[in-house]
Amino acid sequence: MSETRRILWVDASGESGSASAPAVVDGCAIDVAESAFEAVHQLAAKRYDAVYFNAADCHEGTEGRDGFVVRLLQSEHILDGMPEGVALVDASMQVTWCNRRMHEWAQAADPIGLNFYACLGDSEILGPDFCPFHTALVTGRSSTSTIVTSENRYFHVHVAPLKDVGTERAALVATVSDVTREVLQQQKLAAIHQAGRQLADLKPDEIFAMDIKARIDLLKDNIRHYTADLLDVDVIEIRLLEKKTGTLMPLLSVGINQEAADRKLYARPQGNGVTGYVAATGKSYLCEDASQDPLYLQAFEGAASSLTVPLILHDQVIGTINVESNKVGAFNVADMQFLEIFSRDVAYALNTLELLVAQKTDAAYQSCEAIHSAVALPINQILNDAVNVIEKYIGQDPEAVERLQRILKNARDVRQVIQKIGQSMAPTEALPAGCSQQLHEKLRGRRILVVDPDLQILNDAHTMLEKFGCTVESAHSGEEAVKMYRNSRLDAAYDVVIASIKLPDYSGYQLMLRLKQITDPVPIALMTGFGWDPGHSIVKAREDGLHPKALLYKPFKLARLLSVVEFVIDQHQAQTV
Repeated sequence: MSETRRILWVDASGESGSASAPAVVDGCAIDVAESAFEAVHQLAAKRYDAVYFNAADCHEGTEGRDGFVVRLLQSEHILDGMPEGVALVDASMQVTWCNRRMHEWAQAADPIGLNFYACLGDSEILGPDFCPFHTALVTGRSSTSTIVTSENRYFHVHVAPLKDVGTERAALVATVSDVTREVLQQQKLAAIHQAGRQLADLKPDEIFAMDIKARIDLLKDNIRHYTADLLDVDVIEIRLLEKKTGTLMPLLSVGINQEAADRKLYARPQGNGVTGYVAATGKSYLCEDASQDPLYLQAFEGAASSLTVPLILHDQVIGTINVESNKVGAFNVADMQFLEIFSRDVAYALNTLELLVAQKTDAAYQSCEAIHSAVALPINQILNDAVNVIEKYIGQDPEAVERLQRILKNARDVRQVIQKIGQSMAPTEALPAGCSQQLHEKLRGRRILVVDPDLQILNDAHTMLEKFGCTVESAHSGEEAVKMYRNSRLDAAYDVVIASIKLPDYSGYQLMLRLKQITDPVPIALMTGFGWDPGHSIVKAREDGLHPKALLYKPFKLARLLSVVEFVIDQHQAQTV
């Protein structure tokens, strides 16, 4: 026996179903739906071989909601092909029909009969929005909201009432669009703006409590954190443009090999990679395939794509920021826009930091220099003159010697007080990055005698060492140094003597021998120009006890000067224990 075919008879004419529809047609069972919406329910619940529409519902001029639904039913294949989701929902928010896209988005194998929100996976309404279904049922008007699912997908839902609003027979149509990409981009944009504000939020009181290195490290850490977190990249390089030379100086390198980080680059469109091109033109550059790009210079092994944007402040390029990936085509135009936004905040933060540092560094430097030139060298001359006079009166006029020694002590006390005032005005900002006073604490309070006929060398020694709490005195000749050294034993001994190997009267080695007659061992270091040692003074001094580490080359660098002075202090302490 063949299976009975089933037909759905849709009669929205308002007449009784039994009067208008036959019970059986040619052996087929008939189910009657008195409205198009009811027909949707039945189509969702049962399988039909055919659907019959009463012509009264479809004749020309019928523009009611039921007629609209009938037309939708007749065009179901069109709805199935739509990129948006479409669902019919009843008054209890159950899905009675949905198109193919909604089936794809649904968490369940069959979404029919499920609550609309459960259909999309425990979704909830974002922010202050109201439920669009309740709003449409109550007001009889369309309503929209954005919902988010447990899988962090975002959907824009537009709900329009179809019939019987405010009753249990109410019908609603929901149009659903996936707006995950748009929402995530908006959130990312907001996060980048927030990060940028935090990046540049360097309060003056906090900044002035930090040395230059700590400030730069703080900014680097913030840039590194926000770049990895918001832009999802682990390889980043920032270079700052030196205007005078056009050199792009490295500021931050993460994930880039050392050779690339040390590479000399200039703001030129040719021969300086993508970074040089961006700095020269002020235009962002997207390198989708590093192996095919003639501008690209490899930053790390396996690099496949990069994105570089200029750091711009007041329409001027001040540097570049570059991110890289080991995947081809890892970046797109949206990433470029995000990085350009972030780069503006980076440029602003760098400028803020530079202005604050420069302002205080300049004040510190000017203060120290003014104090040094106005006080240090003139007092040195007083000390030199007083020592020379003392030498003449020793053994002849004890009272005059005693007075001159008081003059020496008072002059030294005056200079020490003024020096402390200068340091309190500008404690650390006049120091280069990485040379904090805490790292060289053993220099504080040490007395250093520098012996050299060159006033520039004496000036440099004063400027460099006094920033670390040293008291520096000078002599221009070997004989003057011997007198200063001998008389310092009566007041406060020198912790280190730094002497040139060539003096107006005799060599640095000869000075060392004369000082050893006063105290042995003598805490001394010798200075020389590169490759210049008349009379083999250094060789002789080493044979007579000068340590190889107690040697300076002129013009000396700060780090080497500090290292030698600290070494001589430690060596002398070990020898005199």
